[in-house]
Amino acid sequence: MLATKVFFRKTKGGNIYKTVREHYLRDDIWCGSKICKQNSKDLTNYCKQKNRECILDDEDSSAKSTLFSSSYYLLLDTNIILDQIDILSENVLYNVIILQTVLEEVRHKSPSIYKRLKEIIVDVKRRFYIFINEHHKETYVERVPGENINDRNDRAIRVATNWYNKHLNVDGQKVLIVLLTDDLENKKKAVQENIPVFSMKEYIESLENSNFLLDKLSKRNFILETEGQEFFPCHLSPSELHNGIKNEKFFQGTFSMSKENFLEGSVNVDGIEKPILVQGRMGLNRAIDGDIVAIELFPEDQWSIPSDIVLQDEDETDIADILDDEKELNNSYIVKETERTPTGKIVGIIRRKWRQYCGILQPNIIQGNVKHLFVPAERKIPKVRIETRQSELLSKQRIIVAIDSWPRNSRYPLGHFVRALGNIGDKETENEVLLLEYDVPHSRFSDAVLSFLPKMPWSIPENVIAEREDFRHLDICSVDPPGCTDIDDALHCRLLPNGNYEVGVHIADVCHFIKPGTALDKEAALRGTTVYLVDKRISMIPELLSNNLCSLRENEDRLTFSCIWEMNSDANIINTRFCKSVICSRRAMTYEEAQIKIDDVNQNDVLAESLRNLNNFAKKLKKKRMDKGALTLASPEIYLREDNETHEPIDVQVKKLRDTNFMIEEFMLLANISVAQKIIEEFPECAMLRRHPEPPQKNFESLIKAGKNQGFVINTNSGKELAESLDKAQKEDNPYFNIMLRILATRCLMQAVYFISGMQQQNEFYHYGLATPIYTHFTSPIRRYADIIVHRLLAICIGADDTCPELLDKQQNNALCYNLNYRNRMAQYAGRASIALNIHLFFREKVKDEEGYILFVRKNALQVLIPKYGLEGTVYLNKTESSVTFTYNREDHSQSYRNIVFRTFDLIVVQLSLDRSNVQHEKLIFKLVKPEIPGFSVPPITTQFVEQSLSTMKVNVANTIEKRKSDKILTENSNISKKKHKKRKKN
Repeated sequence: MLATKVFFRKTKGGNIYKTVREHYLRDDIWCGSKICKQNSKDLTNYCKQKNRECILDDEDSSAKSTLFSSSYYLLLDTNIILDQIDILSENVLYNVIILQTVLEEVRHKSPSIYKRLKEIIVDVKRRFYIFINEHHKETYVERVPGENINDRNDRAIRVATNWYNKHLNVDGQKVLIVLLTDDLENKKKAVQENIPVFSMKEYIESLENSNFLLDKLSKRNFILETEGQEFFPCHLSPSELHNGIKNEKFFQGTFSMSKENFLEGSVNVDGIEKPILVQGRMGLNRAIDGDIVAIELFPEDQWSIPSDIVLQDEDETDIADILDDEKELNNSYIVKETERTPTGKIVGIIRRKWRQYCGILQPNIIQGNVKHLFVPAERKIPKVRIETRQSELLSKQRIIVAIDSWPRNSRYPLGHFVRALGNIGDKETENEVLLLEYDVPHSRFSDAVLSFLPKMPWSIPENVIAEREDFRHLDICSVDPPGCTDIDDALHCRLLPNGNYEVGVHIADVCHFIKPGTALDKEAALRGTTVYLVDKRISMIPELLSNNLCSLRENEDRLTFSCIWEMNSDANIINTRFCKSVICSRRAMTYEEAQIKIDDVNQNDVLAESLRNLNNFAKKLKKKRMDKGALTLASPEIYLREDNETHEPIDVQVKKLRDTNFMIEEFMLLANISVAQKIIEEFPECAMLRRHPEPPQKNFESLIKAGKNQGFVINTNSGKELAESLDKAQKEDNPYFNIMLRILATRCLMQAVYFISGMQQQNEFYHYGLATPIYTHFTSPIRRYADIIVHRLLAICIGADDTCPELLDKQQNNALCYNLNYRNRMAQYAGRASIALNIHLFFREKVKDEEGYILFVRKNALQVLIPKYGLEGTVYLNKTESSVTFTYNREDHSQSYRNIVFRTFDLIVVQLSLDRSNVQHEKLIFKLVKPEIPGFSVPPITTQFVEQSLSTMKVNVANTIEKRKSDKILTENSNISKKKHKKRKKN
């Protein structure tokens, strides 16, 4: 059967084209029911396809519901799937019909939920059946004139439900088809058409032991009891927002919440140099970090400046103080004209970027109340109101909650419980939290992905070696951090007969194992990068490749992609070439081992000479980069040493950088630049490059002011002038001053990002930090997917591989760059969070006095850096329990008490301890020790305190030993009992 539709399309040139769309209808589409198959032998009105597998089963498999006396199937509306996917994910609902209409709507509206739904459908135990109603002659419906697409789809759902009820109602074999919908209008029409219909809440409440499912109900359409109270202004309608943006009354941008102040945020708008500042609850107007919002810009005389107040948690502050602070925020525009920043208020939400959030439950103090507050682990996210009947159990666990809605008459957004992760404080649980919070894909690799790995044992085929340059005779070595197992680069250097030197960088040829378009390739593209935590690594590719076949291990033949330079003694490049190769690394060394080999004059073997030459060349290459204006910045990196048995952190140290660190860095930079130059010649429109935008001058204001306060002029007109200014800013009495200045400079810079050459102008390719006109990533394909793309491009350039059509698709690769930039950013955040977590573990039961430097002076706090641990924290001033009052000077950003003045970069002594009173946000407390201020400073740690701490530790150790002995006795007794039981059973 055939249905046709005719469309007329007018082109820009005025021509009119007629389009005929054919839609085929069938009468042999299988309904999927076991009952239909049983009766189809005798009855003519059943499905004609007899030899099909039954999906929908009998009544014994249906969940028991008090609403129905007979067996039933569920047919789901689109909104049920979109809003209640967390309930569908539970193994409770069986025998469910998903219409083609609904499936297509879900795919259009939410790809992530569509993916979750497909995972449920493929689980045969769940019995979810897709019915192709759009091609069935009795369930297809035409859209009538004046009917919108949503109403037409709702009608199609009701028609299909009616058809199923008639289709399966013969000779007492009736199965009730129940429509589940939370759409009030659709439900009303279904009742009028005598269709069995219920909301998800009504259905769940009718099931036995449904309390845990009620916790998972979406609150998207939840009505609050406080109907008359309004905390926020109304959001404008989509049409008002569209017209306002079109007329430039409003601007569209991404909202970012401040980490230091929950009453402040900013909106990044394209075309406006500086983010638009938003202050106060009314101005924020229910926006959540990451939302795409519409913002109204205030007149310039109402512009404000970012607040100097640090407000991280409203629980730490009295509500009256918060309201006073908010009032100050809203009135803070009484400042100098030159200091004002664009300020506005959020008038509507264009697109929510909500996700599932990890955190803890803050139980209601009223006994028996099911309404509680959820406290997210991410400080940028507000608390969420949820309903749960398991508060006693969940209050001890980390849980996941999804946000459903945020009505204007609710102080907090509304959400629902999704699942529990594990006990609070458990290391595995906390690691799971940070991986989820930073959206790090960390599930095991699927069977489909693993199927593309080589079968073991594996060795390099002779025909592959024959196609490559054989460098196995060269003295090649790798230099990496201790414990590195994913070695993706190795080097060599040798003297040529003409007096020049041959220097080679050899990179693991991951592309030999990962072919475009495979499940393995798609998974690597999704993950984007390897994520390094303190105690584990989340690999981008399976370990068989990352730790074995692609890792350039010592004394093992490996496939590589080589970049070979001929250099003279001044490190000038005579020529460059690239080739696919085979190597056998002579040594896999750590940075320390390589440094010892270089420094030991008694070592004169080939590797030692090669390393010395490489080190000398690296210093010359670095000087050339510095002369061009490359920046040497600082970011404190720390190393946590763990106990071999318990894996608990026992020491924290700042990483020591040696010449060999910089040696490897220089040659990796040079290789990346050389490859970038090569691929842009061949692919001017679709090369994947990496750029570092020059920051706007306003970004440097805090750095310039900090330098000025210390008597130094920081020139930021260009990267070269900035580098020279930083080099000159030295203090003999404060050796850490220059490092802190560079840390501040790092925070003024933009984020480096991947991009496709055809999507940017040539002058935007520039890498500001490295002072190079072009740059890419080629040297780490084991841990970065961008490098894999660059390897593929380079292989085509040298004729080592065929052109892959996907590499020439600018739009597709531009979207890939977006994902890679996002994954790279999230990996950095996850790594930092892992360090913070382990530092907290280290400071449990510890109190330490340490030297620190003031990085920023705020109105109510000093933000302090502890160089020994690479830690930053906050010393709060003007506390209510203290009689000491500090005076804040906005002009020079200083705090003073009598004759004591605190300025940026000042050296102080602080006491570090872990506050565990808030289990959600365990935090390091920074208390001032020196300079001593009576009534405010805390006394330094004394010998008596240390002895008390040791005594407490001894008691804890003794208790642990006793517990282990007790556990051992219980285990032994249990084993004896089991043996006796088996003996009796045998007798």
